[in-house]
Amino acid sequence: MSITSEAELQGMKRISEVVAITLKEMRNYAKPGMTAKEVDDFGGDILNRLGAKSAPRLTYGFPGWTCISVNKEIAHGIPSATKVLQEGDLVNIDVSAELDGFWSDNGGSFVLGKDIHQHQPLVNASKAILYKAIHHIKGGVKVSDIGRLIETEAKKSGYRVIRNLAGHGVGRSLHEAPDDILNCYVRFNNTRFKKNTVVAIETFIATESSFANEGKDGWTLIGNNGGFVAQHEHTIVVTEGKPVILTAANDIWN
Repeated sequence: MSITSEAELQGMKRISEVVAITLKEMRNYAKPGMTAKEVDDFGGDILNRLGAKSAPRLTYGFPGWTCISVNKEIAHGIPSATKVLQEGDLVNIDVSAELDGFWSDNGGSFVLGKDIHQHQPLVNASKAILYKAIHHIKGGVKVSDIGRLIETEAKKSGYRVIRNLAGHGVGRSLHEAPDDILNCYVRFNNTRFKKNTVVAIETFIATESSFANEGKDGWTLIGNNGGFVAQHEHTIVVTEGKPVILTAANDIWN
């Protein structure tokens, strides 16, 4: 969406704070031995208490309040009661929701407990690349140039990117134009970021895979060559200078 009034900006700030706080609290709540469903129900309670509606549930009939992906799951993981979280797991939580007609999206990967499987460097790379990408975005910048930056930084860190998953516009629905904010350079994409638009920028930094495939459950995305993927996401307002990070309260960079 494009922000055209102070009321719209305040509406986006409210829902963005809701999803950001929910993500942060879920991350702090998750402990080894818990099921993904327990963590998801905790997040669902926060959303409901704050008057927000789960976006994946509302839009797609997703079987959970949030998406919780573990280890080799890239995204859209079902938060089931049979998915038991273990020490050292690479966990991704993605929280998106609607409140008063406004929608916002954010997510983050983290290591649960002690980093016994050495996932932290991947997580750190994803965080750093998202930070760099977001701070290069302003009105007039080509979407493809941000994709090139993400891909280049991933390679510098010894990783690759998932090439068929993308950030997207957000605001009056969960996915809006531009819906092609890829993690890689696409030469023929001449779309440019526009001032005052709201977009969800996300990284998908991988150890082995370059593409995401749908799993047998019809929801969960799995890498084409296995390995692990770290994802981090913020919803921002594009400006002529430094972007406004609406979901900053999630503390994914801390």
